[in-house]
Amino acid sequence: MIKDPHKIILRPVITEKTTQLKATSGVICFEVARNANKIEIKLAVEHLFKTKVAEVRTQMKTGKVRRVGRNMGKTRDWKKAFVRLREGEKPIEYFEAA
Repeated sequence: MIKDPHKIILRPVITEKTTQLKATSGVICFEVARNANKIEIKLAVEHLFKTKVAEVRTQMKTGKVRRVGRNMGKTRDWKKAFVRLREGEKPIEYFEAA
């Protein structure tokens, strides 16, 4: 593996939609590095979680313009990856930070 898997997979995205996807179809959502491609994401997930990946779908999320008082700013752009595990593979377990 050329790149460090910990620099490719940044954190899990935990929302109502992703929790439902994980429960019904075995799809896990991660925030990934913006310059990572699908092959690197697949190899990183397989290396970190010791499981086999069937499919990776990616989505670029643009940052939103925010205002604090009279100051305008923009949140950062980020990349999201939906990873579907192969049939019969153990599910990935992660813990939510309180």
